[in-house]
This record gives sequence, structure tokens and C-alpha cells, in this order.
Amino acid sequence: MRDVIVALDFPDKRQMELLLERFGSARPYVKVGKELFYAEGPAVVYELKSRGHKVFLDLKLHDIPNTVRGAVQSLSRVGADMINVHAAGGIAMMRAAFEAAEMSGYMRPIIIAVTQLTSTGQNVMNQELLIPGTVEHVVLAYAKNAKAAGLDGVVCSPLETALIKKQLGKQFLTVTPGIRFPDGEESDDQVRITTPAQAGEDGTDYIVVGRPITRASDPLEAYVRCVNEFLGKSK
Repeated sequence: MRDVIVALDFPDKRQMELLLERFGSARPYVKVGKELFYAEGPAVVYELKSRGHKVFLDLKLHDIPNTVRGAVQSLSRVGADMINVHAAGGIAMMRAAFEAAEMSGYMRPIIIAVTQLTSTGQNVMNQELLIPGTVEHVVLAYAKNAKAAGLDGVVCSPLETALIKKQLGKQFLTVTPGIRFPDGEESDDQVRITTPAQAGEDGTDYIVVGRPITRASDPLEAYVRCVNEFLGKSK
């Protein structure tokens, strides 16, 4: 099921609560990243789940396979609906994450892998990270590794979604950050971005949207607009 995930990129629970209060009875799928999780710990996930939200726990796990296995076992217990790892950790690490989720004894979360951050452009990838080839080539290669490891999908920019779907099938999930309204703010630290409507046309399954919603004068209105554009209901 396609959905819009609201990024709760806040330094503490109070600011998260102030935003969610403005959504009224709406219960959007939300993302908890490192900033909020490190400040509040697993309790913030328990609270969001008790409020009726699905939670994407965006911690980008990247370590030796055994450590990642243990981390996913722990995170599965807190009730996260989606967890991500870094594809750069390799197939064995990603497989350990998937196996841990499968054997956790709890409802298995969706396990996805980050291919390349949307802040990473061609020059940074080639010259600083020393990874040769085009961004599209590397993202696709990482996505193939993720599928080989048994994962449900990948995090990629909207610019690579269509290629991944074509090569790996429509059932292989894509989760895409880097979403901006065409009449909205600048891209900030994102360099590979697109609009909700274009992401929907490209066939992605989930889009992750932060500032265009959380910094809007009316976050609920911005969220509804984003959902309608992404699902093609605004035409």
C-alpha cells in the first residue's frame, strides 16, 4: 500500500507532540530518525504506536552482521513497522538483519536498505567516497544486493525509482525521501529531489516528507496536499 511518511526530525518529544496535535484525528505514517530516537529512546516508538501511528525507524544500521542482527532483534520488540540498514554493509549484514526480523517472535517489520543518501551527488560519490560509476549504476547495484539478501526494498532518491522497479520488479519496495512541492522551499541539503506527483508517477511505494509538511503554516493541509498529489487525486 502506497503512503506518505511524515519525518519527525525533531530534537525532543515535546516538539513532536506539538506537531502531531495539529493533525487532529489524522494518524499519518511517521519516521523517527536518529535525532529523536537518540534523545528519547525506544519510549518514543511505544508512544507513537499507542497513538495509532505506523513507525518507520530510520536508524540506518551499519555494522558487522552479528551486531546488526542483535540491533534488529531489539528494534523489532519496540514495534517498529519499518527498519532500515545501509546497503554498503554488504549482503551478509543485510541478510542478518532480515533473519533477525523473521525470527524476532514479533510482527515482522519491513526491512529496507539505504542505497545512497539523497544528499550524495555524483562528485561526492566519485571523488570523496571513491565509488566509481554513476549514481544510478551504484544505487541499482546496491538494490540488487538488497534483494539478494532477502530484503523487502530500498531507500533511494525518486530519480532512481523507475529504474529499480524495472530491473527488480514492482513488488520490490522503494522508499523515497527528497520530496519537495514545486512551489515550495529550496532543497537545502538534498540534491536528488522531486515532487510528490512525479514520485507517484515514477511508481514509488512510499515517500518520506519532512520540512514541506512539518514547517508548513498548516501541517495537516500540507500533508493532505502531499497525499493527494502523490496518489494522483489532485488532477
